[in-house]
Amino acid sequence: MKPDLRPMLATLTDKPFDDPAWIFETKWDGFRAIAVATPGHAALYSRNGNDISKKYPSICAALARIKQKAVFDGELVALDAHGRSRFQLLQNVGREPTRLQYCVFDLLYLDGKDLRDEPLLKRKAALAKVLPNSPFLLYSTHVVGEGIKAFNKAKRVHEEGVIAKLADGKYYSGKRTREWLKVKASQEQEVVIVGFTKPRGSRKCFGALLVAVRDGRHWKYAGRVGTGFDAKTLRALHAKFLPLTTRAKPIDKKVPGETNTTWVKPKLVAEVKFTEWTKGGEMRHPVFLGLRTDKPATQVVREVPKPIKRATSTA
Repeated sequence: MKPDLRPMLATLTDKPFDDPAWIFETKWDGFRAIAVATPGHAALYSRNGNDISKKYPSICAALARIKQKAVFDGELVALDAHGRSRFQLLQNVGREPTRLQYCVFDLLYLDGKDLRDEPLLKRKAALAKVLPNSPFLLYSTHVVGEGIKAFNKAKRVHEEGVIAKLADGKYYSGKRTREWLKVKASQEQEVVIVGFTKPRGSRKCFGALLVAVRDGRHWKYAGRVGTGFDAKTLRALHAKFLPLTTRAKPIDKKVPGETNTTWVKPKLVAEVKFTEWTKGGEMRHPVFLGLRTDKPATQVVREVPKPIKRATSTA
């Protein structure tokens, strides 16, 4: 059986909730990855299907200690001094010592058997038994029913939020469903870099990033990001911009400071945090967190929380 390596996706919702039919897990702040593990060998695949095993050899080695054949779903994270996952720290993988972990929350296949139609809690019980014991691997625990308490704890310890999942739900590869919901404790958004401004004062390489999101067949301006960079990040980003510079403006409408802007082809996806959206669709006080390589630029749209009706048990 050839496994389906497309991850199931969660829908953003507007507030936490309590429900005994649901479980609640930590929303990890990292890169989503599907792992294919057999005794002696393991491989990792990004959300868009790229093999990223060579970048995370320690994780693959830990997974290769498995005694059965399995396909896992989880999040690759870098932990800070307090044990919290931080997306920014993943940017240093391969360049600086980084505490890596693969936080595993689902088991999709086991010894060739497709488990995706099994109830979630049954899959997680099997996952807890088969996952190798290693400091590089973490079984992602959950609580049942108490979503508001889990969310408040996430906010208190400055985590990204919680993921709510229907306890007896199936796994739908490659689909975004209302059986998985994400509730964010802070505002974060994927954006596409479309330009950069000239540096001022002591700043080197560039001043700020002009970013956009996809709106139908066009790019919609989402603001400029001028903080969150150290000297190393400025140099690394500028080096990536140079081969992408273009005279063609990616955005149709006029944006502030165009005369001071160098446009780049909309290829690079960045993660930013911010305080709120303006009525004009721009982010207030955005801060650069890092580049993402696990999602095509054309799939980056503004993420809007939805007060949706939750899925209920079908059992």
